Amino acid sequence: MTDRHALPLYLQISEMLIRDINAGRLQDGERLPPERDYADALGISVGTLRKALQQLVEKGLLERVQGSGNYIRARADVEAVYAFFRVELLEGGGLPTAQVLDLARLAKPADLPAFGTDPEAYRIRRLRYLNKTPAVLEEIWLDASYAPRLSRDNLSESLYLYYRDRLGLTIHRAEDRMTLEQVPDWAPPTFGLTPGAPALCAHRISYDHAGGRPEVSRGWIDTNVATYVARLK
Repeated sequence: MTDRHALPLYLQISEMLIRDINAGRLQDGERLPPERDYADALGISVGTLRKALQQLVEKGLLERVQGSGNYIRARADVEAVYAFFRVELLEGGGLPTAQVLDLARLAKPADLPAFGTDPEAYRIRRLRYLNKTPAVLEEIWLDASYAPRLSRDNLSESLYLYYRDRLGLTIHRAEDRMTLEQVPDWAPPTFGLTPGAPALCAHRISYDHAGGRPEVSRGWIDTNVATYVARLK
């Protein structure tokens, strides 16, 4: 949690709690432990925890009852940094973090779905972690027209947050298709599956508000530790 490109610690905690609520690990009406005890269990200060909990209050996910405690108020369609990240630990939830493996500007490969307007795109390869456990190998292609230059030193944990705040690009919706594919040969040893092994692979096309396709991606999921989850209501 100390990476300079990571989200602020209080946002990491609030996002972790949102994912735990969505996964049902924190139930509607559940009372959280006393703040000092909860902060100690998470290894953070009480002040940081209170900032994280305030994020939940503002999203309608937490009710503070004077003299009683903090109570979960589960609800759907909550705006969150990782709202589009659908992979969770097998037991549910998990805080996403990322390690950038490679960044290159290349001509768009012919085997990708049509996206953007530029003949070139940035290829971002990352290893995604859930609670520090390697879970997803990602290859993201961002149309080059959205950024004259892109540096791996500027990429944040959440690419969609980076797109919005630094590139003025908001991802409005995404379409995922699941297939079974081999893990690519560039998978690092830290990923739980070896190159060539079969893996569940999520193919994504991302859309902006105008219906344009700024980005496509592939994500190989280590189903020994994580799974893809779509909750329908």
